[in-house]
Amino acid sequence: MRKSPAQVYALTFGLTLLLVGILGFFYTADFSTGSASSEPGNKDAVLGLFDVNGWHNVVHILSGLLGLSLAGSWFGARLYAIGFGATYLLVAGIGFAVGDGESILGLIPVNTADNWLHVAIAVLGLLAGALTPSAPAPTTVGRKSRAAEPSVKRVAEQRGAV
Repeated sequence: MRKSPAQVYALTFGLTLLLVGILGFFYTADFSTGSASSEPGNKDAVLGLFDVNGWHNVVHILSGLLGLSLAGSWFGARLYAIGFGATYLLVAGIGFAVGDGESILGLIPVNTADNWLHVAIAVLGLLAGALTPSAPAPTTVGRKSRAAEPSVKRVAEQRGAV
């Protein structure tokens, strides 16, 4: 069966975020809160670009697991793509508002690279959700329909039993 754009999005971003969340713990596992979460010693930049800390890594892992768990469902993946897109658009807006090198809610450090990445994730999610119809197109490919089977009466007539 062909995958919807939302299913591809949920699978792709689910796997990517899960791996990035795990990778982030190799950079830092600090769970500082408040103003300490934006201090240089309590965060690190994955690949030298994206600020993370323990909280940020947990968010990535949970977001990834949610995407992977919903990727197999047409409706679930669409809901994930639209919901995730809207959420990340909000997160990007908050990130731009708090500024480069600060943290969201005193937990999640963000920088300009993070914010633009969040915008891209949001736009792709909303696009994948919009391109996915609310229900898959009906199909009989790969299935045997009982309507295509001859009726018992017709089979009996063909054999001359009736």
